[in-house]
Amino acid sequence: MIEGISFEKGLTHNEILNLSPLSLAFLGDGVWTLLIRSYLCNHSTYKNTSLHKLTTKFVKASFQAIFYDSIINSLSQDEQDVAKRARNAKLNTVAKHASLQDYKKATSLEAILGFDYLTKNFDRIKEIFLVVKTQIDDCLKEEKR
Repeated sequence: MIEGISFEKGLTHNEILNLSPLSLAFLGDGVWTLLIRSYLCNHSTYKNTSLHKLTTKFVKASFQAIFYDSIINSLSQDEQDVAKRARNAKLNTVAKHASLQDYKKATSLEAILGFDYLTKNFDRIKEIFLVVKTQIDDCLKEEKR
């Protein structure tokens, strides 16, 4: 899915670990959005308006916080370190429709995805997505009712 897209300058593992957690979250936000959009396009018959609304729903901090909670126990040590740094980072903005706790969890999820992307750990990104896929599918079933 995203393996072939890579523009990084070849940072070492330690350099990636030492990047700003908010920079990792910035990249991870794009990875997450691509995963959600790809999944919705490949697994639904929704029209564009519905696809956009659903994508917006799943990239919100409140949903990302739920997804973060579902993967927290399966994180590697590096992912735990990245998540902790992201959670504790000084945020300049907070989402309008999310609690500070949810926003920090969402930032942690995005930072993990950014880290895994830069370390080219695409299998791990897929593993994370498979964990939350069930929750997404449940929400999609509710949408159809």
